[in-house]
Amino acid sequence: MESVKQIIRDIPDFPKEGIIFKDITPLLADASAFGETINALKKRYVDKEIDRVVGVEARGFIFASALAYALGAGTTMVRKPGKLPYKTYQETYSLEYGTDTIEIHQDAFQPSERIVLIDDVLATGGTLAATLNLIRKNFESVEIEEVAFLIELDFLNGREKLKDIPIHSLIHY
Repeated sequence: MESVKQIIRDIPDFPKEGIIFKDITPLLADASAFGETINALKKRYVDKEIDRVVGVEARGFIFASALAYALGAGTTMVRKPGKLPYKTYQETYSLEYGTDTIEIHQDAFQPSERIVLIDDVLATGGTLAATLNLIRKNFESVEIEEVAFLIELDFLNGREKLKDIPIHSLIHY
């Protein structure tokens, strides 16, 4: 993954001063690097009998779709409010300055499906903690195999909010 890590570029002061944003668009544009990323994830989950890959808004959709295809699985989206057309369940969670809400379709899973969740970056862990709460509260029979990330920003300690679930990150900063 070192070659993939080299493709990700740093954007200083984005989206606000003091932040160094990890820009994955060069990775997505590089067919070889993107393929290497999806193949690394596929190798991890190919023998786990995954039924569904859950992508978290919005860059998580990219990885979830590609991984689901590679595994022969379906994909499910977790989105911001008002973006899903059918009946949804919601989860509101706290941010540093306010709250946010995520939604999932009420028919997102079949009973006893094995799922893996994926997003591009694990930062503070708030969105993924809310996603796990949303799924566990509304789909009790679903088996969550793991949560996966392309990038983990270790210095933000996002794992602390996800203590009760296995986590796999391809790249660490």
